[in-house]
Formats: sequence, C-alpha cells, structure tokens
Amino acid sequence: MQSEAFNQHEQSSGLRAAASEFEITPDLGAMTDHRTHEKAVEVVGPLKTTLLLLESDAIRVCLITTHFGPSTPVNVSHLFRETIARDLGLPVSHVLLLTSHNHCSVSFAENGVLMYNAYSESPPPAELLPVGKEFLKSLREHAQRLPEMLEEVSVWWGEGREDRITYNRKGLREDGSSYFIREKERELLGDDFSGEIETCAPLIVLKNHQDEPVAAFAQFTGHPVTAYNPEKTIIFGEWPQVACDILAEKLRSDHSSMGQAVPVGFLQGCAGDINSKEMFFGGVERSTEFGEMLAESYLAAMKSLRPSQSSELAFQVETVKIPLASIPAKELLEAELAEMDDFISRAKAGDEEMLNCVGLNFPTALSPPFRAKMVELVRPWNVWGIVLHETDSTEAVQKHLEMEIAVLRLGDVGIVGMPCEPFHGVGTQIRENSPLPLTIPCGYMNVSHGYIPDSENVGGQEYMSSHHRYTRFRLPLEKPAGDVLAQEAVRILNQFVEEK
Repeated sequence: MQSEAFNQHEQSSGLRAAASEFEITPDLGAMTDHRTHEKAVEVVGPLKTTLLLLESDAIRVCLITTHFGPSTPVNVSHLFRETIARDLGLPVSHVLLLTSHNHCSVSFAENGVLMYNAYSESPPPAELLPVGKEFLKSLREHAQRLPEMLEEVSVWWGEGREDRITYNRKGLREDGSSYFIREKERELLGDDFSGEIETCAPLIVLKNHQDEPVAAFAQFTGHPVTAYNPEKTIIFGEWPQVACDILAEKLRSDHSSMGQAVPVGFLQGCAGDINSKEMFFGGVERSTEFGEMLAESYLAAMKSLRPSQSSELAFQVETVKIPLASIPAKELLEAELAEMDDFISRAKAGDEEMLNCVGLNFPTALSPPFRAKMVELVRPWNVWGIVLHETDSTEAVQKHLEMEIAVLRLGDVGIVGMPCEPFHGVGTQIRENSPLPLTIPCGYMNVSHGYIPDSENVGGQEYMSSHHRYTRFRLPLEKPAGDVLAQEAVRILNQFVEEK
C-alpha cells in the first residue's frame, strides 16, 4: 500500500535512492591521524560508514558518511572518491565523502597529507594501511550493489533541538584577545556554560512506496571530543554514532516487517568553534550519554516529520575564492619565533608552567612535551614568512584560497558541503538565508582546508582563528572570510528554486 504523502508529493518525482551501511573494527595499536602519531590504546567498538545513491533524470550523486575521522587527507580522499566514481560511472565531483570528524579513530594511510599541508607541493599517492585497504574494499562492495537497489522514494524532514551537549569554544578576554575555552575555563565561565551555539538537530528520512524508511540522515554541530584524548586515543564512534545507532534501531522497530537495520548517516555541521562538553575528561560513558541526549532530539523530530512539497533533485559544485590577508611584519614573526623556541625548550624539559605561546593556550590535561610538539608544528610558518620578507616575495603568494563547495537540493531540503571546518556563523548564514524550508550546512566534506571563521571572527590568535600557522603554507584569512562560502551557497540554492 502506498503512503498518502507519496501519492500527493512524490509519485511523479522519479527521485530514486538506495543506501547501505558497513562497520569496521580497527586493531588495538593502530596508528592514529593525530599530528603526533599516537597509537590506539583501547578499542571500544566498530566505526560505521553509510552510502547513499540518489538519482533523478540525468542527475546521480553518491553521499558517503563515515565516523572514521581520517578520511580527509587529500590523497586518501581522492583515492576513495575516484575509485567509487569509477565503479558507479560518475564524475568524481558527484561522490561526496563526509566525516563526522570523529577524533577517536585511526589513520587510513601511512602517508596521508591534509589539504592545508599540500599548498606548496603535490601529495604522493596514498599508501593505505591494512585498515584503509579494508575500508576501500568494503566501500566498493557496498557501492557496487547500490544501482540495482535503487527505488523510488519520498523525502520527509523534521527538526529537533539540542542545547545540552555543546559549547562555543572561542573566548574573548577583557583586553580583546581570544583564547580556546578548554574544559576548566568553561567551568569558570559559569554553571554549564554553552555560549553561542547551533541547537538545530535536523533529520531527513527517505521512504519508499510501502512507507518504509530506505535511509535517514541526521545532522548536528559540534566537535565530537568528549571521549577524545590525543595522548590516549581510543577507538569509538563518539556521540554522533551513538545517536545514529539509537535512531536506526527506532526506525527498524517501527517497521518490524523490514527485518534489517536502516542506514543512518551523520552530517557534521559547521563546528569550527563548537565543541562537545567535557573535552579530554568525559570518556566513553559521558559521550554515550550525550549520544542518548542527541538521539532524544532526533526521535522528537521523527514524531513531527513532514513530507517535502517538492521532489526536485538538483546538484552543483562551485569553486569559491576566500580572500587572504598580507603576511605579518618581519619583526613580529621574529619575536614570535623567539617565543616559540623558548616555549619548546622549556616544555620539552617538562615545565608544567608552559601553557601559553604566541596566542595559543594549552590545558594541563596535555603533557608539556605534547604542548611542545603542538608549537613545533606552527614554527615552520613563521620561518616561511620571514623568508618571504628577506627574498622580497611577499607579493608572489596566493591572494585567495580556492575551495569547492557542493550544493544539493532534495525537495524542500538543501544540503551544503564545505571542505573545511567552518565556524558556526557560516552555517547560520546559510540556514537563515536559504529559500528552502530546511537547509543543512555541513563541514568536513572531501578534504580539509582547516578552520574557516566567519567575518566576525577573523583575526584572533587562538588555535582556530590562527589556524593558517599550521598550513604549508598560506596567508591568514581576510574579511569577509567564510562569509563568501555562505553567500555562494545561498546564491546557488536561490538559483535551484528559481529554475524550478
């Protein structure tokens, strides 16, 4: 029996979908992708990956969502996307790889290179580790089944709200300087401080003619770092996977005749400045509790799902240019370099007082030698900048950062994918200015250009706002910075609506 909504809104759409899901449990001792290459010390459970193939008329798009965080190195991502595109007969641009940005994960390749470390030279082909080979094998097996599984679907959507598990991690001192609000600083800001956060918890469900869910996608905005500790990495899907598992079980139990799990993918929001609470301290137990809280929000949204009034499938990839600022004065770079060298020397010697350096602030939860490693990572940028001055090359560097965004329309729902860690202000602009009833802005798509603040947050010296110092090599961002991502995404969404 066909659902009423399907007959009213989707029967003539021709929108088809197929989905699949698999899980992999990495080995104890596997290499992580943290900059210090720590090994995994505990395996709590498998990490899951969901594939969704969408098709309508001449458009076909494949979305891959995964709780494996290290899918964004440019050589790894390209290998995965290129392989799946070839298997499905798609342009590479029509295969989108979106990660939950889970830090409790492992590396896929022994030579993965992040996009923001590949500006000066092309990365080598990815040399996959055993877990990377297993991931690609599973990805191909599941992707190759999708075309024959395609069936006509209707789009349903709803919105929950969640304000208990995240906080805005960029703080401002009285003198106007910025800092990373770590857990102890958060506690000092007041009971259960959250600050300005994104509370939307949207949900998309694709249903077939029998009113059965074919797949679901949930989104939320927040770094999943409650169970994370870079010096004691565990393998765990964190609260996004916990919430998706609960949602999948609810969808299955509500449609017991299906007899199989419903693939539920997670889309990470613009979490550049948004953390989950209890970073480094919460552990698996609290992360699980946070996942259960988020799931409550999705289950509430599921009770008020509404059918899309449109069945349009539209897709576009566009290159956006983000303006870059000038290189800082040579004298400032030299002074910072001296400060870094003193910090590194004393932190390596175990000085617990080493907590601040060139605007970066570190928690006591990290050991002094680890803090020294984090400062060693930014030191080459200052050396690069000084060389630019000494060789009169400051005008020869790129004046824009180019990145490809992907904009998808699924009936009343828009999805915007960005290859970076956008601040939540970027996502808010997209969501509030979109012509569609629901638009879901997502970071962490395909590759990572690092943190991209909105215009209001340009210029800080804390970790996120000064992330250009971790690149090899690009200049700081200039206003309006990430706002141009939002403006271009909204322009494309308006174009989709006007062309209909």
